[in-house]
Amino acid sequence: MAIDAITAKVITGIGTTTPSPAAPAGSKDGGESFGASLSRLVGTVEESHNSANAAVNGMINGQLDVHDAMIALQRADLTLQFGVQVRNKLMNAYQEIMRMPV
Repeated sequence: MAIDAITAKVITGIGTTTPSPAAPAGSKDGGESFGASLSRLVGTVEESHNSANAAVNGMINGQLDVHDAMIALQRADLTLQFGVQVRNKLMNAYQEIMRMPV
């Protein structure tokens, strides 16, 4: 699916090109379904948010330095921004489809 090719190079950890085990067996090209890709994207956003929280807690406890926490926060921010942009594109595509005359 074309979405995997786009996400693979933008943010580390979001777009691996290997199909997930949750991919339906009926996909012909071996790729995962659109729903599975979207679910994986949301899961990655949540995971990076949790990682950033853990990094900040580690910084407060003195286990990590400020740089690691800032990098984790920036990664979480970029991941969230990317997720929001994907959502916006999906909403625009849905609205475009709904405007098509039947």
